[in-house]
Amino acid sequence: MASASPFNAAHRLYVKSLYRRTLKNSLDWTIRRDVWRNKAIEIRAEFESNRNVRDPRAVAEILAKAEAKLDSVLHPDPYIPATAPGGTKWERNLAPPNRPIIDHEHH
Repeated sequence: MASASPFNAAHRLYVKSLYRRTLKNSLDWTIRRDVWRNKAIEIRAEFESNRNVRDPRAVAEILAKAEAKLDSVLHPDPYIPATAPGGTKWERNLAPPNRPIIDHEHH
């Protein structure tokens, strides 16, 4: 039977979020996916190397360093999918309102 992790679900979600943000930021800097894939493997190896750290203070220090590293290399103009909030096509073709556009009764 595997040993129980001393960290809760919120901690795992935070680490996954940090991992995904790091991957997304590295993809913002690299246009070609075949080149980016090697960087993604390096990022995964870095996270995996700290997988078995159980000391909460050591984990907090590792995560703080990872956040600082991510903050120092954030892309100034990250890629936003066109149809996502903030993208170039966001809310471009909204559905018409369900009410009359011109109210003839209250002129």
